[in-house]
Amino acid sequence: MSNPPPGPEDFDEELIRSEFESMVSGLSLDESTPNSYLDELDRFEQSNHFIAPNPPSQSPRAMWRSMKRAFRRWFNQGYKDDDGAIV
Repeated sequence: MSNPPPGPEDFDEELIRSEFESMVSGLSLDESTPNSYLDELDRFEQSNHFIAPNPPSQSPRAMWRSMKRAFRRWFNQGYKDDDGAIV
């Protein structure tokens, strides 16, 4: 019995197998790398975090003046329909 000549199915299978081998040959299964994807995520989270502002402390009198000034600016503005506050 002799082998039949290769058909289109055999050619497709060989093409798929060779493409797969070329993709897999570039991969490394060595797990001895110094860092991994999770290590990179941890470093990103540590370096990318919110630092809250630290405003200077005010005396009670200065805070009261600041509140009055903010209220007056809000109250004397042109229109108050979109801000959601009710007085």
